[in-house]
Amino acid sequence: MSDVLYLDGISVSFGGFKALNDLSLVVEKGEMRAIIGPNGAGKTTMMDIITGRTRPDKGIALFQGDRDLTGMDEAEIANLGIGRKFQKPTVFESHSVEDNLLLAQKAPRGPWATLFAKLSAAQQDVIDGTLDTIALSDSRQRLAGELSHGQKQWLEIGMLLMQEPELLLVDEPVAGMTDAETEQTAVLLREISKTRSVVVVEHDMEFVRALGTKVTVLHEGSVLSEGSLESVQNDSRVIEVYLGR
Repeated sequence: MSDVLYLDGISVSFGGFKALNDLSLVVEKGEMRAIIGPNGAGKTTMMDIITGRTRPDKGIALFQGDRDLTGMDEAEIANLGIGRKFQKPTVFESHSVEDNLLLAQKAPRGPWATLFAKLSAAQQDVIDGTLDTIALSDSRQRLAGELSHGQKQWLEIGMLLMQEPELLLVDEPVAGMTDAETEQTAVLLREISKTRSVVVVEHDMEFVRALGTKVTVLHEGSVLSEGSLESVQNDSRVIEVYLGR
């Protein structure tokens, strides 16, 4: 397996506060990884570095082996194939579910022109497949604004999938979801991880358990522990700084 993401020795400070401190992390192609840790551990800053929102003071960030992310802006990184889902969903509420996917589709023409263009069979297949993946096939004509909180989260994940990313970064996807929606989100992300790499930042340990994947624990801007959820939960350092609170 080759690396889709390679971070080595990443450090960044904000006004004297070291948000990341010699952080090193490797995510392999086709891998799903869960990132956990206390508030202030550096999880969001790490995502900001990967997506070009923040430049590191030092360190290496490589995508797919040789693409240096530290010299690129957000648009360039998105076009490379890195998609990011923020905690709060942002969808076009006055448009249907299907139109939201259309607007997000990677297309040579502008987004509004895309809405009025005739879809090719291949494009329709992609939309149908995405609706199926995000469990919204029956809601394709509903306005996005009418969806539940969880369904909006799935729709936004679907919109990212329309961009055909190689790496998907997902920030606390189940915050505010019902138990049933949380379970469905774990199923959805496991399905997505069959065809692309996924990094999930999350606080909900039961959800992380449902993902059934390797876990990285961040603390004070660097990796504290890594392995299965069971192994990191039994790590005395992790218990002390995070789980024991």
